[in-house]
Amino acid sequence: MAIDPICGMTVDEKTARSAVRDGVTYYFCAEGCRRKFTGDVDVLPLSVPAATRHSAPGRADVLYICPMHPEIEQVGPGSCPKCGMDLEPKTLQPDAGEDDHELRGMVRRFWVAAALTLPVFLISMLPMLGVPVDRWLGRTVEPWVQLFLATPVVLWAGWPFFERGFRSIVTGHLNMFTLIAIGTGAAYLYSVVAILFPAIIPHQFKHGGVVPIYFEAAAVIITLVLLGQLLELRARNRTGAAIRELLTLAPPVARVVRHGEEREVALDEVREGDVLRVRPGEKIPVDGQLSEGGSSIEESMITGEPMPVEKRVGDSVIGGTLNQTGSFLMVADKVGADTVLSRIIGMVADAQRSRAPIQKVADAVAGYFVPAVLAIAILTFLVWAIAAPEQPPLAWGFVNAVAVLIIACPCALGLATPMSIMVGIGRGAREGVLVKNAEVLEHLEKVDTVVVDKTGTLTAGRPTLTECLPVATMTDTDLLRTAASVEQNSEHPLARAIVAGAKARNIAVPTVADFDSVTGGGARGSVEGREVLVGKRAWLAEESVEGLAALDDRADALQLQGRTVMHVAVDRRLAGLIAVSDPIKESTPEAVRSLHALGLRLIMLTGDSEQTARTVAAGLGIDEFLAGVKPEGKHALVRALQAEGRVVAMAGDGINDAPALAAADVGIAMGTGSDAAIESAGVTLVKGDLRGIVKAIELSRHTMRNIRQNLFFALVYNALGVPIAAGVLYPLSSHLLLNPMLAAAAMSLSSLSVVANALRLRSMKMGS
Repeated sequence: MAIDPICGMTVDEKTARSAVRDGVTYYFCAEGCRRKFTGDVDVLPLSVPAATRHSAPGRADVLYICPMHPEIEQVGPGSCPKCGMDLEPKTLQPDAGEDDHELRGMVRRFWVAAALTLPVFLISMLPMLGVPVDRWLGRTVEPWVQLFLATPVVLWAGWPFFERGFRSIVTGHLNMFTLIAIGTGAAYLYSVVAILFPAIIPHQFKHGGVVPIYFEAAAVIITLVLLGQLLELRARNRTGAAIRELLTLAPPVARVVRHGEEREVALDEVREGDVLRVRPGEKIPVDGQLSEGGSSIEESMITGEPMPVEKRVGDSVIGGTLNQTGSFLMVADKVGADTVLSRIIGMVADAQRSRAPIQKVADAVAGYFVPAVLAIAILTFLVWAIAAPEQPPLAWGFVNAVAVLIIACPCALGLATPMSIMVGIGRGAREGVLVKNAEVLEHLEKVDTVVVDKTGTLTAGRPTLTECLPVATMTDTDLLRTAASVEQNSEHPLARAIVAGAKARNIAVPTVADFDSVTGGGARGSVEGREVLVGKRAWLAEESVEGLAALDDRADALQLQGRTVMHVAVDRRLAGLIAVSDPIKESTPEAVRSLHALGLRLIMLTGDSEQTARTVAAGLGIDEFLAGVKPEGKHALVRALQAEGRVVAMAGDGINDAPALAAADVGIAMGTGSDAAIESAGVTLVKGDLRGIVKAIELSRHTMRNIRQNLFFALVYNALGVPIAAGVLYPLSSHLLLNPMLAAAAMSLSSLSVVANALRLRSMKMGS
């Protein structure tokens, strides 16, 4: 039992609502405040205003966190009291879909706002172009039509922004929502007063005897901000798709062996020490060790390498990896959150949540601009209320203060970033460079270190036949024909590479009889009446094959070059060697040269052997390399480079790259890679060509420069208009005050400047 310091109410297990999350019980008082208990020990409350809680009935057991301010947590969705950003789940639920009520609600608000804002905008702006809309509707009816259309936009569609703006003032954390709420609120309320009580507005502020109204400014700003929020919510939902993709890697059930009987159980029912049966073609449920049997396991999820790994009794296996050839028993030693796959998911979630929000640039501007505008507006009201030249003085103070707030609300600021990003992202898409959001472009501009995965990024990502070396009594065609005949019945990746190599050379492959696959050794069969063995040297030695030493020097040399070597024997005598490797992409050397020309430091990471990694790095001119690296190692290296002050881009294509892609300042995925990698990354190269990184960096530099120009255009007109609205020129220049038509023209001109400048990105040149 405890007294909640936020509201002073008593909270205990009997009188409060409760929910359990991550093994911790959260108690709710009647006012929505929250305390966290561990047994009888009272833990300090999390200081989040009660107003942000309980906004999503039915989801009160999910803990939400602010991506920008991780100290802000609450149960249920809402907005951060500091930055106004929507909170996101701290831990993604396995059954969470890509859509939720927040996104659907924002979509609904946006489309309603857009449909109502368009006619308001046209009614207001067309007269400036000579279209007499005001005369068609009638000067008396037109303002009421605008009021009728704009009210739902401001008071319903824009209501979340007023909530956030009010909260930012209460908490003292001024941001863009403060500016939006004050500016649109002032424009709307002023316009309502102008319609209902036009007589109180001094005649100096009238145009043609009519008080101007600003419904279109309020509605347009609300609609633009809704668009930005909608795009941000969709981008954030897509980041969760990476985790959902990873969650599907583990099988939903496992086959447990108890008391000599096998039965299927749900994965979350598996406990440490359970004996599990894994059959060929099945995914391994959890981490453990082989206790009986053996197999060939595809561990590309972890290592990124396409070559399968042979497993024997006592060897470790990893949940989510694929059992290829043999059936075996294993003992589970890590389950649930302790498995390698679960740790990968955790790293991806933590890295994505640590990213800064998209609106941080605008918030930084607002942090200085909002207090200055508020101070000027208050000062304007006081000065004019005291020194008004005519009666009533309060009306002069009110109108001039409102004029300051209206002209200071930068309508074009809502366009500055979205327009450049929209055009820039579209331009990149034409070049095969898909960028998720503005934040990615901002970080990409500053990248100084590029970390690249080897397999599938620098290389093709699949085994390919590279050498065929027969003994003197056989031709290379006969050797490949014989080996492919045996391997055509095998599902092993190396076997598929040999068969594909034979097809590429148009070699007719005869059928094989008496085929047998030997786990961990190779394959055998009868081809045209002759016994053929294809596999490891050690296995052929066990089978008493003669002449194996004849090509040992060649085999050693190929292995030093990173090749996988298989021996072929015919009728128990060595017939030759066949080598398979993962070839370098044709575009990779040029891409490496171009990245070096940009002054970038290149580091290669791979789960492959050190010798293979050294050979690839030396051949391409890579600055540094690390071999035998697991997913957590890639993630740790990215974090270490960032700790040195480096801005890191990570390029990869595999599931094992997902944590590092999410942790990097910019994750770059190959479009030919896994869905988990693509969802974790901020940039996707459609063609899987590293030359796309060069294009992406150029795109970023052009776009960010364009955004800075747009921010200038968005603010300069407003900044110049604020002192005029405040009346500083009134005593100096024939009682000059801000003409409402000039205010509207300033808003329109700044918006047009932003749009025209952003469209220039469509014609920018990018590296080929």
